Amino acid sequence: MATTRDDTWAFATNPEPAATAVTVTPTPTPARPPRKRAKSNKPRLTPVFKRMWVLLVIVVVVAIAGFCVERLRGFFGSNNETTRPGSGLANDTKPFNPKRVKYDIFGAPGAVATINYLDLDAHPQEVKDVTLPWSLTLTTTAPAASANIVAQGNGDSISCRITVNGEVKDENTTSGLNAETFCLVKSA
Repeated sequence: MATTRDDTWAFATNPEPAATAVTVTPTPTPARPPRKRAKSNKPRLTPVFKRMWVLLVIVVVVAIAGFCVERLRGFFGSNNETTRPGSGLANDTKPFNPKRVKYDIFGAPGAVATINYLDLDAHPQEVKDVTLPWSLTLTTTAPAASANIVAQGNGDSISCRITVNGEVKDENTTSGLNAETFCLVKSA
């Protein structure tokens, strides 16, 4: 609408303008778009730590526990000195005297006998038609051995004896026709 000079004059002469109703409707403010972060070239370690924190805690706890156990073992003196190289007990086997087991079979001079005995590994052995007296000496380093001998001769009397390191452990004599005898030492 164009205004003229008369309109302005009318406004100036009539200071009260006519009341007009003006409705003002508020205009909605537009929603702000979310802020976008600027991409940085720095590597982010946060996701790695978020995933691996439990593993890191376990490693730290195991390390601390191992340290504490080692300190306690050292404090109470339970370091296994017998298995440490050069400690002397585990690697130092002292030599000991071997055992000498002697089997003796004797009877009438010139008599003949068949002899069965156990060697020191518990294997049966047989000697046939041996003239008496007969003896056999066996040596072992085993802590224990079983000695056993059986003999049968063609004479009226036969005897056996088992000696260990010079000490008589068992002796037996039998008389009769084609006499038979045995001697036994369970642990020589």
